[in-house]
Amino acid sequence: MVKRKQRKLSKKEARAQARQTADNQDLAAKKEAVSREPEAVRQTVEVPSVLTVREFAEILKIPVTEVIASLIKNGVMATINESIDYDTMAIIGDELGFVVNLKSQNSNLKIKEENTIKKNLKPRPPVVTVMGHVDHGKTKLLDAIRQTDVVATESGGITQHIGAYQVTIKKDKKERTITFLDTPGHEAFSAMRAHGANITDVVVLVVAANDGVKPQTIEAANHAKAAKVPIVVAINKIDLPDADVEKTKRQLADIGLLAEEWGGQTPMVEVSAKQNKNIPALLEMILLVADLAELKADPDLPASGVVIESHMQAGRGPIATVLVQEGTLHTGDPLVIGQTYGKVRIMENYLGRQVDAAGPSTPVRIAGLKDLPNFGNRFLVVKD
Repeated sequence: MVKRKQRKLSKKEARAQARQTADNQDLAAKKEAVSREPEAVRQTVEVPSVLTVREFAEILKIPVTEVIASLIKNGVMATINESIDYDTMAIIGDELGFVVNLKSQNSNLKIKEENTIKKNLKPRPPVVTVMGHVDHGKTKLLDAIRQTDVVATESGGITQHIGAYQVTIKKDKKERTITFLDTPGHEAFSAMRAHGANITDVVVLVVAANDGVKPQTIEAANHAKAAKVPIVVAINKIDLPDADVEKTKRQLADIGLLAEEWGGQTPMVEVSAKQNKNIPALLEMILLVADLAELKADPDLPASGVVIESHMQAGRGPIATVLVQEGTLHTGDPLVIGQTYGKVRIMENYLGRQVDAAGPSTPVRIAGLKDLPNFGNRFLVVKD
């Protein structure tokens, strides 16, 4: 094989090649310099396990509209006063250029839940969360349920907006109580994930008979299934001419909620919140599902539970609505609640009346705290 003789470059070509080589070396050096440049320092913030969108924006020191826009971009439809959990804050924070860390709970106020032995277990009322698509009549159903409360009706009391309320109905000549959480369902489940404690015993899933299963219906059902909370379906708006109950049941079966009459395990009650139709039947079904779970608590233990709502009130300072889950809370009890503490100075029930004691599954509004706790924070009565 004959080797080809390499042509000698002219002076002009040699200078052009040298220039090109130098340019290439400059470009490579610039790229290397850029790659060595430190990344912009990302600000690190610490957050508790649950915050409202407004509080999260304040911690980041950015307009709340930026946070809401980022939430929407990630498929979370939350308003300024709705709560988001740590996982959501971490994702949104990262997108907005922040490193979001979970605030350490190891403070002086850390709740030391003692290994208390439950000796005096007694039946307690079920705690119910009502969930469903935005236009399926959830609010009207809650209003219809409130009207069945014999305690409020007989005493002329008006239910206060404290984030939770109770309904007492007469069944088999006995009075039975159900506690309803009047809070966005996804908030309750976010708090449950964050704090590892079940806040709710039964989920009532509201589905409109004229509209069927919607994305929010599926999301609510998935929340309940993940938390292993039993579901009672309320098929609402059966009074409408375009209501199609059978079609709605088929759609529910498609998402894993098969009606009992079809051989499944999901109780379904057909109701009309507008016409107050079958509301007692729905409440009886809730009690039946709750009785199967044999819900019990020890009222003799030091009280413990969870924060449902909190706000500042003129003349009273920080106010929290708490749900007692174990034990009995008394006026004068010292307690640790999330990152704050205090002594129960005033305690009111859902009718706005002052009470001295609140047992398991009872929601009460308390005053006497040093600071505002967050939704989902645990509380525990401690020795002084």
